[in-house]
Amino acid sequence: MIKSVLRGFALATALSAVAFAAAKNPEVGGAPMFATKNIIENAVNSKDHTTLVAAVKAAGLVSTLEGKGPFTVFAPTNEAFAALPKGTVETLLKPENKATLTKVLTCHVVAADAMAKTVAKMIKDDGGEHDIKTVGGCVLKAKESMGKITLTDENGGVSHVTIADVKQSNGVIHVVDKVLLPKM
Repeated sequence: MIKSVLRGFALATALSAVAFAAAKNPEVGGAPMFATKNIIENAVNSKDHTTLVAAVKAAGLVSTLEGKGPFTVFAPTNEAFAALPKGTVETLLKPENKATLTKVLTCHVVAADAMAKTVAKMIKDDGGEHDIKTVGGCVLKAKESMGKITLTDENGGVSHVTIADVKQSNGVIHVVDKVLLPKM
């Protein structure tokens, strides 16, 4: 009986994950996201990503993320940036720290169009953990638990994908709740 209930729970969880992954472009930060617009065109409308947009501008990455792609962006929210130690964001946004800022931001970008279902399959195929190499040279450890994907950065920080599969004309955005930091 217990095994049957557990199997039913596991199936319901898996179906929820698939349904969540297949959802149409959700609103992010109170703004509709359009699959016909690129990553930057959509991100600038999200009130939850104003810090990310400011950082992308400061790093000079706007034209890159407006480009053809495909890109997968793990997009930290304003709250994720606010959780960094006091003064970190302000320091990173200074012109003299552009290289460090660029490194941090590019550790959130993958040169592929990786929908959550694809990432979950790679995790499963790799025995429960999949290494994701970013354009910034970072390696993120992706895991899946109870239908949710987590990413562990090179310092052991764990970020959760809170909104998956926000389709863009040049890739996909997955909203995350923590800034992923490279080994410095």
